[in-house]
Amino acid sequence: MTLTTPQDSTATPGITVVGARENNLRGVDLTLPRERLTVFTGVSGSGKSSLVYGTIAAESQRQLNEAHDSFTRNRMARLGVPDADRLENLTVTIAVDQRRFTGNARSTVGTATDLAPLLRLLFSRIGEPWAGYSPAFSFNDLSGMCPECEGLGTVRRIDADALLDPALSLDGGAIRLRTFAPGSWRWKRYVHAGLFDRTRPVGRFTARERDLLLYAEGVRPPDPDPEFPITGVFEGVVPRITRSLLDAVALNQRDRDELERVVWRGPCPGCGGARLNQAALACRIDGRNIADLCALPVTGLGAAVAEIDDPRVAPVTTSLLERIRGLEEVGLGYLSLDRASGTLSGGEAQRVRLVRHLGGSLTGLTYVLDEPSAGLHPADVHRLTGMLRRLRDKGNTVLVVEHDPDVIAVADHVVDLGPGAGSEGGRVVHEGSVEGLRAADTPTGRYLRRPRTVRDRARTPVGSVRIRDARLHNLRGVDVSFPTGVLTAVTGVAGSGKSSLAHGELPRVRPDAVVLTQGALHGGPRSTPVTYLRVQDALRGLFAREHGVAPGWFSANSKGACPTCRGLGVIVTDLAFLDDVETVCEDCAGLRFNARALSYTLNGRNIAQVLAMTASEARELADRGGFLAESAARGPGSGEGPTPGEAVVTGALERLERVGLGYLGLGRSLDTLSGGERQRLRLARELAGSARLYVLDEPTTGLHGGDVAGLVALFDRMVGEGATVVVVEHRMDVVAVADHVVDLGPGAGSEGGRVVFEGTPARMAASGTGATAEALRAHLAG
Repeated sequence: MTLTTPQDSTATPGITVVGARENNLRGVDLTLPRERLTVFTGVSGSGKSSLVYGTIAAESQRQLNEAHDSFTRNRMARLGVPDADRLENLTVTIAVDQRRFTGNARSTVGTATDLAPLLRLLFSRIGEPWAGYSPAFSFNDLSGMCPECEGLGTVRRIDADALLDPALSLDGGAIRLRTFAPGSWRWKRYVHAGLFDRTRPVGRFTARERDLLLYAEGVRPPDPDPEFPITGVFEGVVPRITRSLLDAVALNQRDRDELERVVWRGPCPGCGGARLNQAALACRIDGRNIADLCALPVTGLGAAVAEIDDPRVAPVTTSLLERIRGLEEVGLGYLSLDRASGTLSGGEAQRVRLVRHLGGSLTGLTYVLDEPSAGLHPADVHRLTGMLRRLRDKGNTVLVVEHDPDVIAVADHVVDLGPGAGSEGGRVVHEGSVEGLRAADTPTGRYLRRPRTVRDRARTPVGSVRIRDARLHNLRGVDVSFPTGVLTAVTGVAGSGKSSLAHGELPRVRPDAVVLTQGALHGGPRSTPVTYLRVQDALRGLFAREHGVAPGWFSANSKGACPTCRGLGVIVTDLAFLDDVETVCEDCAGLRFNARALSYTLNGRNIAQVLAMTASEARELADRGGFLAESAARGPGSGEGPTPGEAVVTGALERLERVGLGYLGLGRSLDTLSGGERQRLRLARELAGSARLYVLDEPTTGLHGGDVAGLVALFDRMVGEGATVVVVEHRMDVVAVADHVVDLGPGAGSEGGRVVFEGTPARMAASGTGATAEALRAHLAG
């Protein structure tokens, strides 16, 4: 391990960590310089986040909470003490991570950045005709929201034609929803009401009967069948769906997908999607209302605000321009304030949160960031690094978990963890200067000094997918062809139209395309890689056959669940308007299973111990003949082939390793995965199928540079097996080895939406123009 020389005794005492053992950390000791920019590197799963977030930031927050009085502490989340011997010289820590904003339909970029309140204040002071005070311009306030859509901007209606099959009767399943299928309790309300001929096709109902079936409310049937509830009233299908399904929070994914097929969504006819009432929309400044300004990209909004020359609102416009410049500096100038915050990627959400701190005057803080370069084009990374240095120069300590070489290059101090992931990591393998890291014999050091080249010979396409006159979002009549049977990289600055083309227009032309995004995975905290890959039944079956018991004993959602926490592993306390408090269940120690379930073992491991293993650990044991082999049926080395259950599980483990997720715990909650991890997990599931066209969104997000080569090797293998792979990507490591590049731009938002280059990466490096070509040349120059 390479270490720096001791700090000068007159320097500010550094943040000292002694014996950190959180998660996979192995007694880490180190001292971090204060008021410096320190970057933490290492392969995915090496322990970076466990050290920075789980130890340093967590202990700082815990001690800060302890400074409050007991009344306040009892209403705050109770944080456990990190597993470490000692931490010293901590400062107040602001942790800015990649958690996405919630999917709240009322949250927008404007509300998340606090720009919306300033705009509302501006219009309440100088807008004409005057419409009222600041709340009168808020779509979240009764005085400002559109009364028809209640400030949502969209309306939802049940499409009756899609809901009913006119050729079928109620007995035959005319209502096209599984929850209304013949025999279901909802279906019985309609066939036993005595209001219809249950055997006649609904397409032959009279207009009155159809209206009654669809829209009736509070009707008491005059002559129902005996099976109809005595005190029951009849409710049409549409109001019942609206009440019990459309507005339901807890709805399984199958029902949700089915419901989407019969729901029409569109702009509110009352406000045209602007969310506000007519009085607010009539109020204007220089010919624009507040909705017009919110629809502009941030860069355009800045230009519009700069034109407002009214001394009465000078402080407001000054504050607006400061925050707008902050968004532009972190590469988010293409966003509009009316964009739903839930649609932002993890990297975008983190940079939005960070902008709030740029204008503050506090010093002596510790800022902790998790891969802030995620989603940034290389041309914009220098803006990010400049911002990080400004935070440092104000007297703050900046700790950054990062893979991007351009961010690593500006560090004052680096800490490299590893050498591997999971049990193979958790140690400091280099600490010191960036130059020392480049020379170090670690995965990060080897990556930083690896030669960079472009693919010398592009593979020959077997055909093409042609897109003509594409105009989705900011695309400007794009005509482009995607070659099939090769690897294509779609590039361009953030907001240039890459996702609109690759995720919107390409699947429209090729509906068979498998589109893998970084969005949230459905299932909640109980879902794990095992359940998502659909191998839970096979795994439980192995345990069940070994002991002759029901598979439900090995499910934390069934017989095997701990009765105290009901299989969650934590006790959640609802504190009304405060955040929920989670504490580890004392009865199962967070293992989720009850004592009987944990008493059953498979080759020495119970179900909780199996789920605690990483995919790589489980794969290694399986290859050695342990862990999966059913000992009662056959022992290791018996010469018999794997059972079907074993084959299903080992196949899933192999796919996890292929996509670079070998370090994931089999029982890890999907809620804790990053965007890049979620997308690669989706890919691991899809690899079990036979799709021919895959579209991925920045699949290298969260990957160490050394692991990118493994992902590219997987893409090459998929192409070799006959697939077409299209990746939206910023990492030049991937762009350089693609067969074909489609570059969009030249700028973002209204300045983008055009194809500025098509061809091989070698030709782009030689003669291409624009931000991506410059970035590729800089990458190859090293």
